[in-house]
Amino acid sequence: MAVCETCGNDYDMAFEVHAQGAVHTFDCFQCAIEAMAPICEHCGTKVIGHGVQSGEHWYCCAHCARAEGNDGIVDRVMASTTTV
Repeated sequence: MAVCETCGNDYDMAFEVHAQGAVHTFDCFQCAIEAMAPICEHCGTKVIGHGVQSGEHWYCCAHCARAEGNDGIVDRVMASTTTV
């Protein structure tokens, strides 16, 4: 059995996450997210999707990135309407 590094639960179905040269042990995805997900630097939510990165800064969405002065970041780019 392995002990979850977030909650301390000794669980027979714990799993390992290998990231950036380190190995982490968790008993559930919730504990893994709590320990490893970056935090949006504008609204404070955990970034559990792709999020947006500007330099060394992480945001949950383009809106939050723009609110922190990162112009030009968008959630979606319109598809080209040109036909061939």
